[in-house]
Amino acid sequence: MKEYSADILVVGGGLGGVAAALAALRNGRSVIMTEEFDWIGGQLTSQAVPPDEHSWVEQFGVTRSYRALRNGIRQYYRDHYPLTERSRGWVDLNPGAGHVSRLCHEPRVALAVMEAMLLPYRGGGRLTVLQPYKPVGADVDGDVVRSVTLRHRDTGDKVVASAPYIIDATELGDLLPMTGTEYVKGFESQAETGEPSAPSEAQPDNQQAVSICFAVDHVDGNHVIDKPDNYDFWRAYQPHFWGGPLLGWNSPHPRTLEIVTRSFTPNPDDDPLLVDADQRRNPGDGNLWTFRRIAARRNFVPGAYESDICLVNWPMIDYFEAPIVDISEDEYAKRLKAAADLSYSVFYWLQTEAPRTDGGFGFKGLRLRGDVTGTEHGLAMAPYIRESRRIRAVTTVVEQDLSLAVRGEKGAVNYRDSIGVGMYRIDLHPSTGGDNYIDVGSCPFEIPLGALLPQRVKNLLPAGKNIGTTHITNGCYRLHPVEWNIGEVAGLLAAHCLENRLTPHAVQADDALLGDFQTRLYGEGVETRWPDVRGY
Repeated sequence: MKEYSADILVVGGGLGGVAAALAALRNGRSVIMTEEFDWIGGQLTSQAVPPDEHSWVEQFGVTRSYRALRNGIRQYYRDHYPLTERSRGWVDLNPGAGHVSRLCHEPRVALAVMEAMLLPYRGGGRLTVLQPYKPVGADVDGDVVRSVTLRHRDTGDKVVASAPYIIDATELGDLLPMTGTEYVKGFESQAETGEPSAPSEAQPDNQQAVSICFAVDHVDGNHVIDKPDNYDFWRAYQPHFWGGPLLGWNSPHPRTLEIVTRSFTPNPDDDPLLVDADQRRNPGDGNLWTFRRIAARRNFVPGAYESDICLVNWPMIDYFEAPIVDISEDEYAKRLKAAADLSYSVFYWLQTEAPRTDGGFGFKGLRLRGDVTGTEHGLAMAPYIRESRRIRAVTTVVEQDLSLAVRGEKGAVNYRDSIGVGMYRIDLHPSTGGDNYIDVGSCPFEIPLGALLPQRVKNLLPAGKNIGTTHITNGCYRLHPVEWNIGEVAGLLAAHCLENRLTPHAVQADDALLGDFQTRLYGEGVETRWPDVRGY
């Protein structure tokens, strides 16, 4: 097998992986980054999910490099897209004018910007990208991971990559079982965590829904697809807490669990500049067309876009029939096939049976936009993963550390070893144990360095949803800017330890060493404390 080596190995090229690689490269280190899909960027690109961000994102509460990514996306539109002069001059340009975020955009634009951020290091020979490769094994010596074996997705050829520091930026924490790193999954018990929303007994196979998203537009003509596999099953499917069929406009409101009716109006003639994407005031999901719209045609000169483009990541595509962690490859493929069948079924239902406001049924003009998501099959390139395996960490973040109901005016716990900040409601989708939404207000929170440190393994660092959170707190630490912050700090920590001949655990445990590292983070534009703001 061919062998590769570098200072730092980043396994997984999602948002956390890209941020980790960039941080290490900025600090003079050589990096190998792997990715199993054709696009880097994870949630933002291959999974086709516009960024879920907090209300203050345009002012503070993200790292400098994440802001550079956001600014780069906006500038890419200004440089390359036929925007109207009014939209071109919009400082906080929201290309899709979606209600979920102040920056809704097409996945390929984020991909182009991230690739551009990495290109100088690829050209300079300090970054090697192994793509499409996924990890299949690891060589471990006691508490140290020596190397990771990777398999090419298409050919099956294997290579070995080694480094003094290995960062697990996979979507499901794939390196944890391969390296023997202790981890948890699913729902912890209240006896273990003390969390108000936890069950009395642990439920390791109770995990959040996975979703396979897709993009659509609406134009003249009949674009109805063939009836999908298992459509009759999904058409009749009715979760006990849903208030009706899964395929319908009625579903639970995440925050109140009351059954609400959502609307769907393709191509409303709304003004993009008047869209107020602020989760404090409105979750924005009342109209599913504008909720995650990624291209608002009125942002562009007349004729440039026949239609808006809408990203479908709605309650009805959540697959919560069975977990996808710690199962065989064959079973994993079967469950993702079932999730894809559900997504196709939702689309077919929209085209043929969905009730319209004029009393008719179906929107025959809807088209799958696989060209937007980079696939021939029409759906997103990768499944949207909400919950991963999580390390048993030096510090575990629990609900009572940041719950608005528990903490109130005191705000979230201040960690002595804070290495970043984030904010989002604790947002748990229906899960494989039959649970409804858990949606809890939270306070603007910090990310403790101890949550990035396995209790035992010395040189493996998590860079995403695999940090030391619980099933519950994962619900607010899993979002785009927080994942980027986690990955960026993992890359900086590895570079810092190599430069100063330290270990991550020593940096976290010693106040003076920790202070030096936090000073370095400040210089890199990583915020570690919030100003005085209130949660929602």
